[in-house]
Amino acid sequence: MSTPLKIIGTDERYSRQERFAPIGAEGQRKLKDSRVLIVGAGALGSGTAEMLVRAGVGHVTIIDRDYVEWSNLQRQQLYTEQDVQERLPKAIAAERRLRAVNSSVEIQGVVADVTVYELEQWAAGQHLILDATDNFDTRMLLNDYAMKHNVPWIYGACVGSYGMSMMFEPGMTPCLHCLMDTVPIGGATCDTAGIIPPAVQMVIAYQTAEAIKWLSGNQPALRRKLVSFDLWTNQSTALDVTAARRDDCPSCGKAATYPYLEAANHRKTETLCGRDTVQIRPAKPQQLIIAEVAARLGHAWGSTVQSNDYLLAVHIDSYRLVMFKDGRILVHGTKDPVEARTIADRVFG
Repeated sequence: MSTPLKIIGTDERYSRQERFAPIGAEGQRKLKDSRVLIVGAGALGSGTAEMLVRAGVGHVTIIDRDYVEWSNLQRQQLYTEQDVQERLPKAIAAERRLRAVNSSVEIQGVVADVTVYELEQWAAGQHLILDATDNFDTRMLLNDYAMKHNVPWIYGACVGSYGMSMMFEPGMTPCLHCLMDTVPIGGATCDTAGIIPPAVQMVIAYQTAEAIKWLSGNQPALRRKLVSFDLWTNQSTALDVTAARRDDCPSCGKAATYPYLEAANHRKTETLCGRDTVQIRPAKPQQLIIAEVAARLGHAWGSTVQSNDYLLAVHIDSYRLVMFKDGRILVHGTKDPVEARTIADRVFG
């Protein structure tokens, strides 16, 4: 009777990590039992996702609203030229690659724009949330959700050669809302000021180090400071922001109201940061059958319509419109929401 073949090396996958004394076998077991939500699958999201999947975090969910483009390949490490040519949504391309990296981890890619609805659906039961977004509004939404539901989250941002990161723990640290008046966390974007890959990797290292500490049960090792750096000017700081915590903060104070979870603060139409692109979000979530929409549009717009299982694109004049299965539309070629809605109505009705 033949003996079943054994895949060489599977028993040793995490051996070097377990030999690191603060983690050990018990910490590795905790990582396996952990659930992490990563919001954004761009430079930071793809990097943190790969590192956590390789580290053996048991369940990783990645939400992203965009698809892979040529300009992403310079720094977004999970993606390939084929992903660009197929116009794959980042969440789908990331899921495919990560499954090939570690088949023992449960990975879920979600193609969606993050609103309260998506957070309530996908953040419930998560042990940690990682910020890999490209806009301030979504970060404030994450912050309010995390504070309300007592879930820690890790902020990360980078542009040019500069980056910053901090882990926010409900009840232990100030929240992002507390820091708004004291820390410069807005400004330039990758699309306006560019970015170098080492800055991305540095922020990824800071974020994932804190994530692994937290998930493996090493909370005393957490930094609990706002770290920032500039690799080009050789500067770095770790700022103690404990004093910034506010009892009257509307997001984490004694009488918190969580203002960014209110419907009045949710934009239906928005200009994507630093890009000639407007996103139009439907009033309520949808689930379109892309092939049916593409067939209908093909009668009117002919060969300008291209599609795959996840999205369709239409080229009209100087515009490129992309529709996703959830009904979102990206209008490339304008920063004007009114103009974007006009051209979207012209194409999609």
